[in-house]
Amino acid sequence: MRRGASFGSGGWQPVNRAVTLDDLVLAGIALAAGLAAAFVSRTLLRWLAKHAKRTRWSGDDVIVDALRTVVPWAAIAGGAASAAAVLPLTRTVQHHVNQILTVLLIFVVTVSAARVIAGLVRTVTQSRSGVAGSATIFVNITRILVLAIGFLVVLQTLGISIAPLLTALGVGGLAVALALQDTLANLFAGVHILASKTVQPGDYIRLSSGEEGYVEDINWRQTTVRQLSNNLVVIPNGQLAKTNMTNFTRPEQRLTVLVQVGVGYDSDLEHVERVTLEVVAEVMAEISGALPEHEPAIRFHTFGDSRIGFTVILGVGEFSDQYRIKHEFIKRLHRRYGEEGIRIPAPARSVAIQPAQAVIPHPRAAHVDGGH
Repeated sequence: MRRGASFGSGGWQPVNRAVTLDDLVLAGIALAAGLAAAFVSRTLLRWLAKHAKRTRWSGDDVIVDALRTVVPWAAIAGGAASAAAVLPLTRTVQHHVNQILTVLLIFVVTVSAARVIAGLVRTVTQSRSGVAGSATIFVNITRILVLAIGFLVVLQTLGISIAPLLTALGVGGLAVALALQDTLANLFAGVHILASKTVQPGDYIRLSSGEEGYVEDINWRQTTVRQLSNNLVVIPNGQLAKTNMTNFTRPEQRLTVLVQVGVGYDSDLEHVERVTLEVVAEVMAEISGALPEHEPAIRFHTFGDSRIGFTVILGVGEFSDQYRIKHEFIKRLHRRYGEEGIRIPAPARSVAIQPAQAVIPHPRAAHVDGGH
């Protein structure tokens, strides 16, 4: 049958000829070639993924993992498009087939790009000190932006004008912003906290309201804090940005711990200082979390009621190490003081009790009472 022409609702279109066996064979070859290319590319990328895991940079793992999704689907879509081009389809059908394959490819590329970019953002933040190591707010914002751009590209590919949609989103976004003031306030507060680097995941913080612990994550709405008891405290970002807070990790993770000690007035203070410094040096060298390079320091400061008070300054690697170090220091110091004959007096109080005095009534008052 010869190819002719007919006039339809879609304009002049070629009349389809009958599908021959050669057409089916060529289409099958094109589709099989696409499937074979997908299989080979996936095998090759799996091999690359094994080598990427051996590198120190984790960004190549993210890229190869995304390519393992994009490249095989692109090969399949190319094979399907070639098969459709071989078959005697009308221009309208050919256009719809190409459009469907293009939308499918854009969808796969968008999802993979969102995964790659979000993974790279997570990798960069984890590899740099002072940046949000596990803060999901940046990852989520990046993923949403990429998916939104991909959605707009799909609409444009389908021939749908995105200008009215953007206008409607702008007007509707104003109403949504007014309705979600608290949510948006928490979002911008979280971005501000991370951008200013006052708080980052992994920091140990204490709020003026009493909550304290390690910052686990900062997302678009709230900050999660893990207490030393492993309980989680959820704090809205807006509240965290407004409250007074102490960060025990910044500007430096290492910190000093003060331990208050007192000895009797009959003690030789030079001897006390020497023995205490020896115990401090022993603890700093043997206990995990202590700082051996920390120079021990003792400062006498108070003539108390029953003792001379002084402060011992210890160096610890991070906030939670102080409890173990203070525990070992107090035990060893108490034992060493006992061996050296240094007395730690207990607080003493003197209570004076006055004897009760008998009250003798006045004779005139007694006479008046008897008259009544």
